[in-house]
Amino acid sequence: MKLQNKNNFSRRNFLKTSALASGGLLIGFNFLTACKPEATMPVDVASLNFNDFNAFIRISDEGYVTIFSPNPEIGQGVKTAMPMIIAEELDADWSKVTVAQGALDTKNFTRQVAGGSQSIRQGWDALRQTGATARQMLLNAAATKWNVDVTTLSTSKGIITNANGDEFNYGDVVKEAALLEVPEDVKLKDQKDFTIIGKDAVNVDIDKIITGKPLFGLDYKADNMMIASVLRPPAFGQQLVDFDDSKAKAVNGVVDVIKFGNKVAVLANSTWAAMKGKKALSANWKSEKPESTKNHDEILTKILDGKKFNTRREDGNINKAFKNADKVIERTYHSPFLPHNCLEPMNFYANVTADKVHLVGPIQTPQWTVNRVAQLLDRKVETIHCEMTRMGGGFGRRLYGDFALEAAEISNIAKQPIKVVFSREDDMTAGTYRPAIKYRIKASLKDGTVSGYHLKEAAINGNMYGLIPNFFPAGCIPNYKVDTESYKSNITTGAWRAPYTNFLAFAEQSFFDELANELGVDTIQLRLDLLQNVKNTTDENIEYSGQRMEDTIKLVREKANWGKTKEGVYQGFAAYYSHNTHVAEIADITLKDGYPIIEKVTVAVDCGILVNPTGAKNQVEGGVLDGIGHAMYSDFSFKDGKPEHKNFDTYRLIRMQETPKVDVYFVENDQKPTGLGEPGLPPAGGAVSNAIHAALGQRLYSQPFVKELKKSTVLG
Repeated sequence: MKLQNKNNFSRRNFLKTSALASGGLLIGFNFLTACKPEATMPVDVASLNFNDFNAFIRISDEGYVTIFSPNPEIGQGVKTAMPMIIAEELDADWSKVTVAQGALDTKNFTRQVAGGSQSIRQGWDALRQTGATARQMLLNAAATKWNVDVTTLSTSKGIITNANGDEFNYGDVVKEAALLEVPEDVKLKDQKDFTIIGKDAVNVDIDKIITGKPLFGLDYKADNMMIASVLRPPAFGQQLVDFDDSKAKAVNGVVDVIKFGNKVAVLANSTWAAMKGKKALSANWKSEKPESTKNHDEILTKILDGKKFNTRREDGNINKAFKNADKVIERTYHSPFLPHNCLEPMNFYANVTADKVHLVGPIQTPQWTVNRVAQLLDRKVETIHCEMTRMGGGFGRRLYGDFALEAAEISNIAKQPIKVVFSREDDMTAGTYRPAIKYRIKASLKDGTVSGYHLKEAAINGNMYGLIPNFFPAGCIPNYKVDTESYKSNITTGAWRAPYTNFLAFAEQSFFDELANELGVDTIQLRLDLLQNVKNTTDENIEYSGQRMEDTIKLVREKANWGKTKEGVYQGFAAYYSHNTHVAEIADITLKDGYPIIEKVTVAVDCGILVNPTGAKNQVEGGVLDGIGHAMYSDFSFKDGKPEHKNFDTYRLIRMQETPKVDVYFVENDQKPTGLGEPGLPPAGGAVSNAIHAALGQRLYSQPFVKELKKSTVLG
C-alpha cells in the first residue's frame, strides 16, 4: 500500500502509538431504552483496556474501537464522517465505535485544517486505506493464530470468522496484529458493500452538546488559569498613545494589566471581572487615515470605472463581441463588509513555560498557528503542543488564529496560564471581515444567445482566488474575460464562508436571469444550453463539470416542479459550482400585503458519494439559510475607521419566522466525495433575488436586499 502525506496519513508512523486517551460512555444510549427493564447499561469505555493500533485506531480487548478524527470539527461534521470512513473499511461495528478528537500531530497526520470544504475530499482515499490496512493486519494475525490461509477468513462488525465458524473479535488479535508488517496492497470495498458509509449517523458529540458537557473552547479550564480580556484599537489604523489602568485594577477580581504590542490585556480570575476591568481602562489613541464605508464605495466604483486590472482569464475577443452585438447589457452589484458572528466568540488557552508551550482551543489551522506562535516566542515547533476543541462556528474566522497568538504572548509575559476570551463586541469589531466587493458584469447578446461576457471585480484587500475565473460560465461563452483589482485597506479582511463566491454567485446568477428575460427564454434552459458548450471541453483549466451541473439542474427542476406551481407562487433559480461541488436551487416565494414570503427552497446537490446523509443534509440546509439570511438582512459599515455595529441590537441576522422550508436532494453517483460545508450558500441569494423579481418585478443589485426593497422583513 502506498500512502501519501497529503492525504492525512504517514506510513512511516503507521504503527506509532497515540498518546491520547479515550474516555466517556459509548454513544448510542438513550433515556427511553434505559427505562425498560430488559435494557442493558451502556459500556463504560473508559474502564476498558485499549491497545494502540496506529495513529487513528485503538481497539480494546473486548473489541470496542476508538477512532481518532484528525481534522478540526467546526460543525461541518468531519468528527463523525472521517471515522465512519475508517470504520467502513475496518469493518467495525459502528455501535461499538467511540470517536476522539486528535491533537495536532504533524508526524502522523497532514492537512489538519478545517477550510475550503476539503477535509473529506482530501482524506477519502487515505482514510479508507487506513481502515482497510488495519482490517487486513487483523485478518493476518487471526490466520496465524488459527494456522489457516487468510483468504478463508471473513469479517463483519468487528468479528473475524473462519471456515469452521470459529470467531475472534478484533480485540482478541489486536496485540499480535499491531506487530505485523504493514501490507503494501490492500483491497478496498466496493460501494455496493458499504454498511456504514451512506447510512445516517448521529453526530458523535450530540449527547455532550445537548447536555452542556465540556466540549468547546469556552468550556476549557486549567489550574491557575487567568482570563484575559483585551483592549484593541477602537478604530482601524489607530495607535496606542498611553493608558490609565488605575480604575481597571480597582475592579474586584482583576489581577494585572499588561500592555503588549498595540493592545492592553486585563487579567482576572473570571471572565466577568476581566471584561469589567477592560471597560474601566482609559486609553488615548492617535488615528492614521481613518476609513469610512462612503469612501470605500467611491473607491471601488472608481476602480471599476478605471482601466487598471489584472486579467485572470481571457477567451476570444470580448471587444469584437460587444461591437458586433445585437444588444449589450451591463450591471453593477455591491456587497458590504460582513463579520463572521460565530455563536461561540473567539477564545484560546495558552500556557507558556520555560521548556514548552501548551495550546488548547477552537482553531481551524492548528499547524499554521503553532508555527506562528513558535516564531512569535522564538521557540522550536517541537516544544509546542496544540489540542483542538470543538468549535461553535468558524466560517473562516478561526482560520487566522490571532486570538491564539494573543493568548501565547500574554502568557509569555505574565508567566502563567492564560485564556483570552472575546466579548460579542470584541468579536464584531476586531476585524477579519468578509471584504466589501463590487462586481460589474457586461454581456453581449447576438442571434439569440450570449456571445460575450466580461466580469470586473473591485475588492477591498484582495481578489478572488485563482480557480474562480474557471468556474461557470468559463468555457460556455466564446468571448469571456475576468478582470480584478483591489484597494489596500487597514481594515482586516479574510475568508468568509465560501470566499468571494458567496456574493459573486448572486451577482452572476441574477445577471443570467436578466439575460434570459432579455432573450425571451426560460432561465433554466439558458443555463442548460450554455452548458452544452463545455461538456466535451479539452480545457484542463475548467474547474466544473458541464454534465454534472446539467444533471444537478435537471434534478432540482423536477423536484421543485419548476414552472408548474400553483397560482401566486413565484420561483427563482440559481446554480453554482464551488468547492468541487455542483449545487442548484429554486426558491418559492408568495406575497402577503406586498411583502415577499420565502416559502421553500428546493436544492439539488452533486457532492459524490454521501458519507453521512444526515450530516450532508444538515450542511446544505444550514448553508442555504445562512446564504439567505446574509443576503437579505446583514449590513456592516464604518465611520472614521470605527465599526458602526457592535452587537445584534443593530446588526441584523435572519430570524426563526423568516426561515423557509429547505428540501434537499442528492445526485446519486459513484464519484469521490466533495465539499459540503460551503457550496449550499452561494446560490441561495441568487435564487431568492430571482424569485423576488418574478414576484415584484424588481431587480436587486445590492446586499442586503431589504435596503433595496425598503422593507424591514421578509418572512419565511
